[in-house]
Amino acid sequence: MLKTENHKTEIADKVRRKSERRLRAKSENKKGLMFGLGMFGLVGWSVSVPAILGLMLGIWIDTAYPSAYSWTLMLLTAGIITGCLNAWYWVLKESGGR
Repeated sequence: MLKTENHKTEIADKVRRKSERRLRAKSENKKGLMFGLGMFGLVGWSVSVPAILGLMLGIWIDTAYPSAYSWTLMLLTAGIITGCLNAWYWVLKESGGR
């Protein structure tokens, strides 16, 4: 009888320690390597896609409708600014800033 009570106490202690460890890990909210790599990719795509789209649209406008203004440069700049704002939004959202 004493042996089974000891065994039950040991099991209860193990369960308690594991649950405390899990709760502590949750509260520390540490992000791992995969989170960092995913965020790196998210930021890269968030900036590069609008920049490339702005560049392509600018080249098309400059070849189709020649003017004194460089639409390529203006739309590339607008794409980079839009991409940076987009990346800033996603980083804030993923890091819990909003």
